[in-house]
Amino acid sequence: MAVTLRALETAVPQTVLIQAEVRDVFATQPDLTRLAQRLVSASFDASGIERRHSVIDEFTWDRQSEDPQFFDRDRRLLLSPGTRVRNELYIDRGGKLFVEAARKAIDACPDVGAHDITHVITVSCTGFFAPGPDYLIVRELGLGVDVQRYHLGFMGCYASMPALRMAKQLCEADPDAVVLVVSVEVCTLHVRSSTDPDQIVAASLFADGAGAAIISHRPPQSGERAFNLDGFETVITPVGEADMAWKIGDQGFEMVLSTYVPHIIDEHIESAIAPLLSGDGSRKEDVAHWAIHPGGRSILDKVEAKLELTEAQLVPSRQTLRDYGNMSSATVLFVLKQILEAPDTESGERVLAMAFGPGLTVETGLLTVA
Repeated sequence: MAVTLRALETAVPQTVLIQAEVRDVFATQPDLTRLAQRLVSASFDASGIERRHSVIDEFTWDRQSEDPQFFDRDRRLLLSPGTRVRNELYIDRGGKLFVEAARKAIDACPDVGAHDITHVITVSCTGFFAPGPDYLIVRELGLGVDVQRYHLGFMGCYASMPALRMAKQLCEADPDAVVLVVSVEVCTLHVRSSTDPDQIVAASLFADGAGAAIISHRPPQSGERAFNLDGFETVITPVGEADMAWKIGDQGFEMVLSTYVPHIIDEHIESAIAPLLSGDGSRKEDVAHWAIHPGGRSILDKVEAKLELTEAQLVPSRQTLRDYGNMSSATVLFVLKQILEAPDTESGERVLAMAFGPGLTVETGLLTVA
């Protein structure tokens, strides 16, 4: 009996960031050197992003906050609050996104209610609190007090993949398991004006969003679109530990995102997917759809060229990047949702999902459209 991913739902905060407007704000900050100004323009313009979402209400032109902490609209000045202020907003706004995405997934699954959930897996790397988001979901949605809860924290952009793998393993161990997976990232809490190239690239890419799904042995109902979870693999590349990292600083979390990352992916992407395909007995040509985490436009360009994919196969990833930016671990769920809802996606087609993160770690999964 197949383990099936159903009710794949997403959510984003209301504040919309138009990339060109955000670029102009970052480029005119008083502490930037001329070189940093050029890096801001180049990074934002080459990002492949048109709009993103943020939990920070101050990032809007509609109104000025009486006591701004992140952005003084009247002076067009980016502010830099401490990590505590940023994390308090994560608890509030991020917590709401966890509950919203979880509720949408349960409501979208016709034969699953809150009382049916046996396990909750939450995913996030952009904040911390305890009792955590797993507890919050149980309390706010009225799940059973005996629900088993797990939180995958601070793993980075690839973390939704091991969450889905863990959900599959739980279902294989217990045929009656119904697992709720929820990923929430509020990356914009940690953006800041900087002359550091890594921080500039991060400011041009990252955004906020949430994804959730139900995983179980229960088959989809008539007319319902879903994925069968076939298998997963993890590969750590022999280089790249210093090129992608995520650390806690005094003014928020600090991203290390080297411009060498696309080159590492270019060199090692074929060997990263080999264990997944060989373990399944599949060939690259058997894969109809590719759910590639859009870490940036250059990464997608490298994957497309190296794996000899068609432009059409990268459309879901590029559209997700264009409309939502890089939402860290939640992003690949947005890409999978686009594939699942596309009118030309047919039952029985294979999907290869892939996400990258610190390490450099490559997480892959094979799915079949149910």
